[in-house]
Amino acid sequence: MLSNDPVETFRQEARDLLEQLEQSLLDLGQSPKDTDLVNSAFRALHTLKGSGAMFGFTEVAGFVHAFETAFDRVRKGETAITAPLIAVALAAKDHVSELIAEPGQHAAKGSPILARLEEIVSNVPAANRNAAQTALMETEPSASSSLRLWHIRFRLPEDALALGANPLLLIDELRGLGECVVTANADAVPPVEVIDPEVCYLAWDVKLTTAAPRDAIDDVFIFLKDGMDLSIEALGADMEKASDKEEAAPASDATTAPPTTAAKEVVAPAAARLARTTEARETASSSLRVPAERLDELMDRVGELVIAQARLSQLADASNDVNLKTIAEELERLSSGLRDTTMGIRMVPIGTLFGRFRRLVHDLSRDLGKEVEFLTTGEETELDKTMIERLADPLVHIIRNAVDHGLERPDRRSASGKPAVGRVRLAASHTGAEVAISITDDGAGLNAERIRAKAEEAGLLAPDAKLPEQDLFRFIFHPGFSTAREITSVSGRGVGMDVVKRTIDMLRGSIDVASKPGEGTTVTLRLPLTLAIIEGMLVRVGNGRYCIPLSAVEECVELPITAETVGKGRSLLNIRGSLVPFLRLRELFRTEAPPDLHQKVVIVAVGEQRVGLVVDQILGNNQTVIKSLSKLHADVETFSGATILGDGTVALILDVTHLVRFGQSFENRLRAAQAGRAA
Repeated sequence: MLSNDPVETFRQEARDLLEQLEQSLLDLGQSPKDTDLVNSAFRALHTLKGSGAMFGFTEVAGFVHAFETAFDRVRKGETAITAPLIAVALAAKDHVSELIAEPGQHAAKGSPILARLEEIVSNVPAANRNAAQTALMETEPSASSSLRLWHIRFRLPEDALALGANPLLLIDELRGLGECVVTANADAVPPVEVIDPEVCYLAWDVKLTTAAPRDAIDDVFIFLKDGMDLSIEALGADMEKASDKEEAAPASDATTAPPTTAAKEVVAPAAARLARTTEARETASSSLRVPAERLDELMDRVGELVIAQARLSQLADASNDVNLKTIAEELERLSSGLRDTTMGIRMVPIGTLFGRFRRLVHDLSRDLGKEVEFLTTGEETELDKTMIERLADPLVHIIRNAVDHGLERPDRRSASGKPAVGRVRLAASHTGAEVAISITDDGAGLNAERIRAKAEEAGLLAPDAKLPEQDLFRFIFHPGFSTAREITSVSGRGVGMDVVKRTIDMLRGSIDVASKPGEGTTVTLRLPLTLAIIEGMLVRVGNGRYCIPLSAVEECVELPITAETVGKGRSLLNIRGSLVPFLRLRELFRTEAPPDLHQKVVIVAVGEQRVGLVVDQILGNNQTVIKSLSKLHADVETFSGATILGDGTVALILDVTHLVRFGQSFENRLRAAQAGRAA
């Protein structure tokens, strides 16, 4: 359910602001002279401060105010962006996260961070800061001599209150700059019988005496300038007389003062004002925050609708009622559109996940003493939000291994003729109905001999066994398997890659590993777009029905009566000059029913390989609602789930990658047994 708790609303908004702040700080590390990035970071801080004070997070508001004050020197060009400054700013951002998550628990940690931040931006060591400030006070004129009087007039937009603005917070910020005299202007307030409680009718007249510059006053209104009437004037030596005259003069005499509202506008019907407010609110609101649980519930309902529609279609096909057939076709069209719309709502750009790893690489490069360039491509690629949530941990482990074990230290890279700065690239792209996510480093690459030795030592591989290099690399995903010569605080215990394998298997995905000595390693994760509803091809094997994900299917052919068999007993088909191995699902599933006379072969793609699956009959395509198997069947890897058909029966969904692997292993054991009997 969507929470109405304002504190939880603030936490959600604060998370977005902190993410924006972190990305801006990391970008500044790469582009230290980009003023837009500085302004973006400053805006995030300014909003956090105001929102924190509004919702009662006084620790957050106080800490961020000091953080903002120090960072303001960067914005004004008084302090250059440096690596130490970015590091302490990121630490400050982490501290704000802690203050928001657990109020009252971490306040003491803030003082050292602010002291370090102040030391960097002022270029004065902490031990000498007090002495420097004392000397500065002795040489500079007194503060009172630099005081200035400002005359500020402002009127918020009519829809400001409805959109969450609070004029009292603006006045409090002005009071924080110096002595204020505030006068409210109620000339535009209509009679009480037509007043609209959501419309802001008041204007304010402020006399501010402060030593702060004009920029500090502008910053108070930084997020409202575009929609409000604002006048900021510096008064001269005869400022008291000038101010008196200005109070007597109409506001419209000043070029930037808000216009006086005509009397008939003041008493305009509340309905007209409300209409303008509603229109502005709808224009400003282009997105809606919805709890993930509601999307999951909606997806479940759509899944049930798809099953019901399949049952209706089956009844319509068996009926001669034209009206029933028409209704079934219309419902199929509507349910298909609803399915696509719901799936689209659940699809999230993978860039929301990629952004998290920039901080990870930044911290790892600092901790390990390695210079790392982190590149991302394909951030716009969309993936189901459930997939993105579960992908975070596997990608963390792969990236940590790439930086820690894959990339060499700068001196070793230079000695081998490589740039001292290592490179890690994270890329995503659509490949059919799948998403491929690759993590590539330009490090030393995997050591195949060391992996084989470790596998033999652990009893995972026979000493005389011959294994393709790609299969040999798969051992790095075995629990407890590690070729690291030493354990570091980052990796080396052989645990993380096991997590990667288990998670990707749960997501019905596959992992490919490619590596060249001295050039680097690429780990590619191939994942389905969604875990909810897929297009499937329904087939029959004996008396059982099975569903093959349509994304894996390339083509269907008829099995020749005399299927070609060549080379060590392997079953092969000649398809347009290419030999394609095939597996008989009847043998794998131990089907006892007699085979059909004309069997079919479904050609599927498994990574870069093409394999044929022999079935008795192809029943057609259908929308497949994926239902998870029970915990008792969790270790049956050849099936990724089940689906309910239109007649109420259940069909198992084939996990093509694991099925092909199991089938190849089955054939190898069968050939070995035949060779043993022959000997």
